[in-house]
Amino acid sequence: MAEGQGGMTVRYQIHGRVQGVGFRWFVREHGRRLGLTGTVRNLDSGGVQVEASGSLEALTEFEKLISSGPRGAIVTKVDKNENVDEAMPPDGFRITG
Repeated sequence: MAEGQGGMTVRYQIHGRVQGVGFRWFVREHGRRLGLTGTVRNLDSGGVQVEASGSLEALTEFEKLISSGPRGAIVTKVDKNENVDEAMPPDGFRITG
């Protein structure tokens, strides 16, 4: 995972039935609860992209949560890019699209 101002930064692309099931709100709430900063957005492909920054411990728990998602979601695959060099929001977790 890339080291960032808030710790480490990682990008996830989640595939499956992850749009129209409250997935972005689920991600935002768990990101906030774990003290992460980042963004979540729907992709035109039908997936969801998440960029998150924080401690290794928080990101590990976060990854477990987003790998299953909320009730109604069916996550079939999670792609993970640990070499992210993106500027994260200075505070909080946001839905951007």
